[in-house]
Amino acid sequence: MDLDLTPEQIALQARAREFAHSVVRPRAAAIDRAEQYPWDIVAELAKAGFCGMTIPGALGGQGRSFLDAALVIEEMAKCCTVTARIVVETNMGAISTVMAYGSEAQKQLAARLVLAGDKPAICITEPDAGSDATAMSTRADKRGDAYVINGRKHWITGAGVSKLHLIFARVFDERGEQLGIGGFLALRDEAKGLSVSKREQTMGLRGMPEGELTFENLEVPADMAVLPPSGFRRGFADLMNAYNSQRVGAGTVAMGIAAGALELALDWAKTREQFGRPIGEFQGLQWMLADMQTQLTAARLMLYAAACSHGPDGSAFPDPMLAAQAKIFASETAVKIVNDALQMFGARGYSRDLPLERMARDVRMFTIGGGTAQVLRTLVASKMLGWKLPQTRDGYVPKRSLRDAAE
Repeated sequence: MDLDLTPEQIALQARAREFAHSVVRPRAAAIDRAEQYPWDIVAELAKAGFCGMTIPGALGGQGRSFLDAALVIEEMAKCCTVTARIVVETNMGAISTVMAYGSEAQKQLAARLVLAGDKPAICITEPDAGSDATAMSTRADKRGDAYVINGRKHWITGAGVSKLHLIFARVFDERGEQLGIGGFLALRDEAKGLSVSKREQTMGLRGMPEGELTFENLEVPADMAVLPPSGFRRGFADLMNAYNSQRVGAGTVAMGIAAGALELALDWAKTREQFGRPIGEFQGLQWMLADMQTQLTAARLMLYAAACSHGPDGSAFPDPMLAAQAKIFASETAVKIVNDALQMFGARGYSRDLPLERMARDVRMFTIGGGTAQVLRTLVASKMLGWKLPQTRDGYVPKRSLRDAAE
């Protein structure tokens, strides 16, 4: 696989870096302190064309690849995690789902909103259905030309600021028979019965609201059901494939935070003097820097490879195993790199005068959100073994051996 960047990608990366340093970095600390969504930066992102880059040109986007988006995400993450998350979710995840499986009207609606700066909300997680998403209890009942949705979702990124919502629910026909799990598009400004019932008080990423949504007889027109070719019965797996791009995006944010922390640590090693010489002359710190750079390079290559991959079925989404491996490694590596960078600064790193304490709080989310590192390890193992590993109490029950069958 050729992972060399093209001249166009290098130019895109440089433009994103300049934007991050001039527009984003001066606002990053204030966004964290105020715990407010950065609408001013969103407007600038949309104006610069960083929202909806992956939307096809026919719908007003640029038709860029997931790798292109990752290049921009990394540069934003070096300066501000919240801004990087906005770039992720205006180029991957829900918008990818709609572009892959939505009707023409759904695609036009989503493209118009995202290109203007809207960050679509993916509504999957529930209080009793986290890693086990299929345990969701939110239901969508068919009523004539609409579906009526009732239920509750929590830890929804962008709750209260997102206009477009992709809501996952159990689907029932008019006779009460369950058809499967499906996705439905709803607009917050037009939806009666959709409300934000709580905002979570988070450790990091404080400018990006995480909240609880309640659906009370929310009516969604039937033509707003996002229906993969396999339909409701098997469509949940298809819809979740779009989450592989989201995982690449989340891993890239973590990697970008680590890259920003390493840049700070490297400059500090050159300029900070103790015992009459720069601390970078001490072998112990040299080895820390070398390990940080090595780990960062490995994470970046894994993420680039995942971003450029395709699913085994030839889908436009990244390969699920590569996406899972990249997110596991990048998120866990990033936590270590940021912690080591903070350690090199000593007490200064622990101070809020520097961005490292904010980076340490922000990066911790990425071993959890978008699939925990433990659940993703199970996914990787299931691909390796060729088994669909259950998470139930009974565990895996192997087939009887040929000898047992003969008896």
